[in-house]
Amino acid sequence: MLQLFLVRGRPRLLPSFGHNWLGGSLALPCFAIAILVASVGYGQEDNATKVPTVNVEFKHKLGQTTSVGEVIVEAEDGGLLLLTPDGQLWTLQPEDILSRSDSKDSMKAQSSEGIYAKFKLQAADGFKVHKTSHYVIIFNTSEAYAQWVGEMYEGLYRKFHNFWKSKKIELEEPRFPLVAIVFNTKEAYLAYSEREIGDTAKALIGYYNMQSNRMISFDLTGFAGVAGGGRLNSAQLINQAFAQPGAERTLATNVHEAVHQLSFNTGLQVRLADCPLWFSEGMAMFFETPDTNSARGGATVGKINPHNWRLFANYLPKRPADSLTTLITDDSRLQNPNTASDAYSESWALTYFLLKAKPKQYVAYLGDLQKLKPLVDTPPRDRIALFKRHFGDDLQELDKEFITFIRRQRP
Repeated sequence: MLQLFLVRGRPRLLPSFGHNWLGGSLALPCFAIAILVASVGYGQEDNATKVPTVNVEFKHKLGQTTSVGEVIVEAEDGGLLLLTPDGQLWTLQPEDILSRSDSKDSMKAQSSEGIYAKFKLQAADGFKVHKTSHYVIIFNTSEAYAQWVGEMYEGLYRKFHNFWKSKKIELEEPRFPLVAIVFNTKEAYLAYSEREIGDTAKALIGYYNMQSNRMISFDLTGFAGVAGGGRLNSAQLINQAFAQPGAERTLATNVHEAVHQLSFNTGLQVRLADCPLWFSEGMAMFFETPDTNSARGGATVGKINPHNWRLFANYLPKRPADSLTTLITDDSRLQNPNTASDAYSESWALTYFLLKAKPKQYVAYLGDLQKLKPLVDTPPRDRIALFKRHFGDDLQELDKEFITFIRRQRP
């Protein structure tokens, strides 16, 4: 999915994420900042440790609230992009701000208990909270399903950290608790999600919202024939249901979205930076191959993704000579519904190739992407130059090596 911003007066699209039940990612506008950027304090080298903290009373569609927050962007007209202690980003127009004062204290991240209490004020009765080491699962499903989700996420958390540690990348501990909202039915999920992302929610079974920093999903055991249309209330039955071949794509969606959330909360990627979409999606697909033999679900890291392998194999006969170049130049192929399926499968294939055949170059490239500044546009020529800096100037030769490598792989 995509989030729309105006950066230095120009429309800009930044990635958020979502998967439909067939496993394809979709593009949609999530929210807009209708302001001009006057300054970006967050992430600037000369001001990296001096992000302005303010006390703000503001109104939004759910009512009125007061919060301390960090000013990520301030507009010339007084509008703000505000990061609040629960990890959410708020786009505030001048008329939304009722009062504002500077704070001398730095902002402290909200506890998982505080996040749950705040959610309870906004949600209907019947929700509970399940806390793990790193996650807050807010749910009205069975407790067994919420616990299963928490165990799956924690397992992915460990695998994610261990993989990047093996690549000599030390990830940060998340600043904010990782929040996942899990609804008991698709209908309840849609009632919530359509307020956030509109009608596109009907095609999705889960998504990570970069603005709220939350994952949204529902009890998938009763979806797409995973459990014969019924919901399961024991960990053993849930494991059995997701071990069925037809559940592979459903489980992959959960893993995929959790990878996005981890990437933007552990320092691997910079939230709101103009990171190439092929990179973000390709990495999530690299991790999404479900481990259906695991008692806790989760992912197998580094295995061929059969779904995307088949999609890319089908694309190869019609693949144009400049496919690699157009993929890395901008995000248009992944944003266009007519080309998205091929572009996403190629993003997976390219990521798999680079991590397997050129891991040192990939890690060095990632290091440069981590230096990107929030809300700063990266022109296509700069994207290509950065890619060539790490993988060589001869993209045609790299493309030949890439395709030869992928043709030799089998799921």
